[in-house]
Amino acid sequence: MPTQTETNAITPRQLDVLMRIEAFQTSRCYSATIGELAETLNVSRATVFEHVAALREKNLITQSNGKARCLQLTARGNRFIEKARRLESKSTEPDAPTTFATDDGWMLAGRVCAGYGIEAVETPQTFSMAAIFGQGMGLFVLEVVGSSMKDAGIFDGDYIICRPAATAENGQIVVALLEGRMATLKRFYKDSKAIRLQPANDAFEPMLARDCTIQAVVTGVIRKFQRDRGF
Repeated sequence: MPTQTETNAITPRQLDVLMRIEAFQTSRCYSATIGELAETLNVSRATVFEHVAALREKNLITQSNGKARCLQLTARGNRFIEKARRLESKSTEPDAPTTFATDDGWMLAGRVCAGYGIEAVETPQTFSMAAIFGQGMGLFVLEVVGSSMKDAGIFDGDYIICRPAATAENGQIVVALLEGRMATLKRFYKDSKAIRLQPANDAFEPMLARDCTIQAVVTGVIRKFQRDRGF
């Protein structure tokens, strides 16, 4: 039986995806496709791919390659949902702790100069990601794997903030889906013949594609400093 610690090992969005897979199977007697989950959750297919991959790694679902309807909960996944529902039920009782907390409540203390300095005056106010990047726009976050965009200031292990979009302007950094299944992060360029997905790292070659679907435009990046990067 999973413990509360095990339940908190996945993000609220991953739990939402897991429960939608289970609900789809229960109500329709067949598994959901990636596209159907994306539509139900009102997110991009790339986002669903990321969450499905994470759930597979945690042995909560299985997925057969080459089949559209192939998402099935494992026995552990079913136990996980049962535990999550019990915890959610407890959280609605008076004085019960919240099962999943958000950290969108930081304090913006003021400004600091990266040049020759400015007067140190504190002007504390609530810091909200939604206020900076927008809300009600379906924004989502992806973790970056790889270094093809390092010269654009996006490193392996960073988190990018994405705005769902079906189109992009030349030069924008996008999340693109290739051949309906491979998600990649690159700069977008389009001419009359093809779409060029340009890396920001000379060690990588540009990708030319005709079958390419834009999933999102990158609007920001979040980074936790690490010693091995020299920060």
